[in-house]
Amino acid sequence: MSMGVATARSQKCLKRLLDEPQENLPKCKVPRLAPPPPTTGIPPCLRSRSPAPKSDQSQSPTRVGQYILLERCDGEETYRASHAQTEQQYTCQVIPLHGYQERLAAYTRIGPHDNICGLQDVVVGQDSVYVFLSGHHGDMHAYVRSRKRLGEEEVGHLFAQMLSAVAHCHQHGIVLRDLKLRRFVFTDKYRTRLALLGLNDCVLLRGKHEDDSLTDRHGCPAYVSPELLTNGIGSYSGRAADIWSLGVSLFTMLVGRYPFQDTQPAALFAKIRRGSFSLPDWLSSRAKCLIGCMLRKLPAERLEVSELLMHPWLTNPSTPHHNGHKTHHSSNKTAQSKDQDDDQVVPTWTERH
Repeated sequence: MSMGVATARSQKCLKRLLDEPQENLPKCKVPRLAPPPPTTGIPPCLRSRSPAPKSDQSQSPTRVGQYILLERCDGEETYRASHAQTEQQYTCQVIPLHGYQERLAAYTRIGPHDNICGLQDVVVGQDSVYVFLSGHHGDMHAYVRSRKRLGEEEVGHLFAQMLSAVAHCHQHGIVLRDLKLRRFVFTDKYRTRLALLGLNDCVLLRGKHEDDSLTDRHGCPAYVSPELLTNGIGSYSGRAADIWSLGVSLFTMLVGRYPFQDTQPAALFAKIRRGSFSLPDWLSSRAKCLIGCMLRKLPAERLEVSELLMHPWLTNPSTPHHNGHKTHHSSNKTAQSKDQDDDQVVPTWTERH
């Protein structure tokens, strides 16, 4: 089956699911997945909505309609899946049954885009909905961990694709929220093409999409913006919060660690609220400038995605003046400081409590 035919079929299926009353939809019988374990140490509004990974990976695969769910992705309610007959590879995201139609409506609003994983199929279960997206070749978070950090030329090529995906969503009135490196996956085995995986946590703006004020506060602690950590129930700009998360992502890709990091949530949030961070001397001035355009404490001072795409670091890149294998601290550091640096590398997804 050609990609065009498959996409057309999935769009037709999605339209039917969105138009039909939720209570009238048929429910397929599938095994219930294990509930998430309790979490402590992080405020509820900032806990990831995805449960921690299962410790037992030896259980038999789960059958969902015509698909087989294989291993679970670390820290996500996401699975690698394959079609039972064709053996074609997919990515399956499991979302709650309640309110799933609004979550899926984002796919119809944005339409197809090269840097956003397209929806392939939807299976409605008894208590969950299984959203099948195209397969991928690993996520950006794991790639940065394996490489420690990336050179500016490679990062510029990849980050431009991340910006393109977010810009397309913002232009269509969709605030992504909970943006992080793990949400971007490679669509080719050479790891040169990136796509945003899933629109589960997004918000669809109403009207003319100009008002992006949000009050619901959640996200990944390392990527959350300062305004989400303030006391009270005031609103914040959803697009500006997405920009901050992109700034954290770019910093991490180039430096190999988060700009704000601490093992204790309270200390981490205090650093984010201050909004103070340091950039290595070996980064090019244009890279430093672009990061600074996003990691601004005041949301109104952050550039919009369309403006970021016109930044000279992306439109007219210069030859980086640093060696990708050089350490980003002085060579005469003590053993104690080296231990501190090692603790600053991008951690695994499993959060410490």
